[in-house]
Amino acid sequence: MLSTLTPQPADALLALIKLYAADPRADKIDLGVGVYRTGQGATPVFGAIKAAEQKLVDTQESKSYLGPEGDMGFVHALMPYVFGTENPTMDGRIEGMQTPGGTGGVRLAVALAKRAGSPKIWMGTPSWPNHAQIFADIGLELKTFTHSTKDGVVDMDALRAAIAAADEGDAILLHGCCHNPSGIDYSEAQWDEIAGLVAAAKLLPVLDLAYQGLGQGMEADAYGLRRVLAAVPEALVAYSCDKNFGMYRDRVGAVYAMVADPTQLNAVLSHSYALARAAWSMPPDHGAAAVRLILEDPALVKLWLDELDTMRTRMRQVRARLAEAGMAGSVNMVPLGSQNGLFSMLPLSGEQILKLREDHAIYMAGSGRINVAGLTMGNIDKFIAAVAAVSA
Repeated sequence: MLSTLTPQPADALLALIKLYAADPRADKIDLGVGVYRTGQGATPVFGAIKAAEQKLVDTQESKSYLGPEGDMGFVHALMPYVFGTENPTMDGRIEGMQTPGGTGGVRLAVALAKRAGSPKIWMGTPSWPNHAQIFADIGLELKTFTHSTKDGVVDMDALRAAIAAADEGDAILLHGCCHNPSGIDYSEAQWDEIAGLVAAAKLLPVLDLAYQGLGQGMEADAYGLRRVLAAVPEALVAYSCDKNFGMYRDRVGAVYAMVADPTQLNAVLSHSYALARAAWSMPPDHGAAAVRLILEDPALVKLWLDELDTMRTRMRQVRARLAEAGMAGSVNMVPLGSQNGLFSMLPLSGEQILKLREDHAIYMAGSGRINVAGLTMGNIDKFIAAVAAVSA
């Protein structure tokens, strides 16, 4: 039977990683891989994580199973940061469980949406490529609309039209902040409108919050999610700690369900546990336990938030320098200054992206997405000049 399988296309980003590694040029620039990098090009372990991991080594008494729900201390410790400190459970209407990374959170959320009866899901494009792959694998019909215009701003008209065309009970995926891959986020006024439109259309929002703290700050980055949750009776939230705690390889995430009536919550959770049990049985514990220990210790919380502030400040400095460049050939860099998070997209053709790689040792995704954290004050002028050269 296995001989009937034909090769699948290679993952373009993984292929790019190999090409970059094989390039002998000393001044090469990697803008493809979606991880934070310091001004020296490193992706270090957070000091707060190191301290929490040491505490875990010293105090952990067992590595026995926790169950499909994972570390509920971790799940609950995150909730004030996600939903706000005033009433993070929304009077018993919100509960969650641990997942393997934000990807596990997204997968479980949309699997639950399908099981609850949502026939299709609406998503702005471009989006994180794995979103569409997950929906297809689960068997949820995907409907798309344009997320942003060529001018680098949100296409609200396309979003309004999509919501108007959606049927009651459809799901809609919304990036909470730091949109991947565009970096183009909704303003607070736009979130206010979106919340009302989604509620009026009786859609099920699936909110993917994968970069909280990397845009404008922990509270500001949660504005849209909280605004939508205040307007609708029920919703699903996928959360990732892989970026804002630097836990990429440890796969630390969560999924939360908000129901209309607290008495419905146990039934929803029972389906979540069953879906998780069939998908991965139990989530990995180590990373979530480390995050929990941080969130339980005020001193470690301060250290973590300080480290997060440093990351955000560095990326804002890179974006400010790009915007300061104005036009680089035919590419307008100004919008990048007001975008958020790790990613932005440049309007470059495949041929121009290839020339950047071959002639200038600059590696970026074929879609035009760049990881701005791959730029430093030492290589950013080279990058701007190279973009100008290939797009002139």
